[in-house]
Amino acid sequence: MLEINDLHVAYGEINAIKGISLRVPDKSIVTLIGANGAGKTTLLRTVSALIKPKSGSIKFLGEEIGHAKPHHIVGRGLAHSPEGRMIFANLTVQENLRMGAYLRKDSDGIKKDLDYCYEIFPRLKERLTQLGGTLSGGEQQMLAIARALMSKPKMLLLDEPSLGIAPILVRTIFEKIVEINNALGVTVLLVEQNAHMALSVAHHAYVLETGKIVLEGSAADLAKNEEVKRAYLGTA
Repeated sequence: MLEINDLHVAYGEINAIKGISLRVPDKSIVTLIGANGAGKTTLLRTVSALIKPKSGSIKFLGEEIGHAKPHHIVGRGLAHSPEGRMIFANLTVQENLRMGAYLRKDSDGIKKDLDYCYEIFPRLKERLTQLGGTLSGGEQQMLAIARALMSKPKMLLLDEPSLGIAPILVRTIFEKIVEINNALGVTVLLVEQNAHMALSVAHHAYVLETGKIVLEGSAADLAKNEEVKRAYLGTA
């Protein structure tokens, strides 16, 4: 579904992404793990056209999107739930969700997808008229994911969904990611510092260090890799 070849991204003179190539198969969950500053967020922001690449190719469903506009990317079926959630703090939960469906015209489909978001995240239904900025961190993360789902994506980019969330809610968030993948068939590219949780739900994984992929393989194999265990799982 997503194919990246020899991607280079720079902030001025600083090279943040240095020749990354990766594949995300249809209906899979692929995770990127790595330390802060490895380039994970930059990669997602480049895929969703918030940052323009210096060189290289990004293909979504076989079509080059490296220099498309962000709203065109969403319209093609690729949605981004960003790091820090970035919900609309002064809009209600329901208004945030409807903003996710901004490009859609199918009112019946929108209603159906709203109902699904309330089903998968019951807390959001309890807080329909509550301002987004007054939600807890975990509730805001649920809202950010649900808002992305309201664009009816074929693929979801998730950036640090566990960041700043109480541990008891982290497992819930990851269970919902698996459910979205299984029940809706939505492909997921997941950036996550909680390597243990990321590898437990993903099919395939890449390890990024200073803008380069240094390891890749099935998530199960990388979870057993001694180097990964030492660096990211706190075990050896």
